[in-house]
Amino acid sequence: MSNACHEFSRYAAEYGSRNVIQRLVAKKLITSTETHPRRILDLGCGNGTLFSLIDWKIERFVGVDFSEQMLEHHPKDSNVELLLGNFNDPLLFEGLKEERFDRIYSASALQWAEDLDRVIESLASLNTPMSLAIFTAGTFKTLHECAGVTPLLRSSDEVIAIAEKYVDAHFEVLHTTLEFDSVREMFRYIKRSGVSGGRRVLDFSQTKRLMETYPLDYLEFEVVFITS
Repeated sequence: MSNACHEFSRYAAEYGSRNVIQRLVAKKLITSTETHPRRILDLGCGNGTLFSLIDWKIERFVGVDFSEQMLEHHPKDSNVELLLGNFNDPLLFEGLKEERFDRIYSASALQWAEDLDRVIESLASLNTPMSLAIFTAGTFKTLHECAGVTPLLRSSDEVIAIAEKYVDAHFEVLHTTLEFDSVREMFRYIKRSGVSGGRRVLDFSQTKRLMETYPLDYLEFEVVFITS
């Protein structure tokens, strides 16, 4: 396992896309792939962030997401199949066993698995190389400490321990920050970016107080990359 520190961006002006972190995570998954898989499964494909970064010819791309609205915005093509499905549903993987893939990708989705142990085991049962990126508890670390709340996400150690049971993989823990021009802009990003999973942990008065006292002009992110 290796640790890496990297700053994705320093300027709020570059946040034209609210999913800037997710896009850069997906880019790292793509650029870290030594081969160019031609038959791809993207688990939690969203609106096509990872697909848009593929710069080689592919035969088949299967994107799975539980949000019909996201799938509506995903790029369409003759070799693209989009499935409305949830990785928390074991039946999804039964259907995927009928397919043959060269590599499975999942960028910024599996942190919301209800039972990550079962999901990783199900992925391993597909007997396909994987490139996964999972946000972990170090994400928003100072914000959680200042607010006195427990992180929603699993720790990086927990994620790695679960994955090690089922896959022989390389693990990398990435720590990065994203700077903002104001705390208000920062909290707007948290609300709209999807990184928080849409889960509210503070009420209005707590949020207001935190905005007044938060000591940093950046947010921290922690991501475990799993490559088999």
